Amino acid sequence: MKIWTGIALCAGLLAGCTSAEDRIFFDGQFYTSKIRKVERQFDVFTVTVKPVSKSLKGAREAGRFEATVYCVNTYGSSDIIWTAGPDAPEGQLNIEKDTLTLQGRCPNAR
Repeated sequence: MKIWTGIALCAGLLAGCTSAEDRIFFDGQFYTSKIRKVERQFDVFTVTVKPVSKSLKGAREAGRFEATVYCVNTYGSSDIIWTAGPDAPEGQLNIEKDTLTLQGRCPNAR
């Protein structure tokens, strides 16, 4: 488990060093996204994406991408069980202060 934590940490540090040419755009826009694990439940996570005002469609996909990368890097699978996912109707999405918040779980957690 320590090895995977180290790999995930290195990947996160490298992501912060990404040049402008290597950034991933969603719906033509770049988003800032962060993933946080729920304390003591490493398979459960929350993703925040901003600014939603650029494009809701892009923000949804940026959040989905961040969650998928987390699950693949941590558990080796892209499967996600969403409790507040990017495919929810617009009126059911958690958007506050130009930030979209998604929540899910990597089901293949050991």
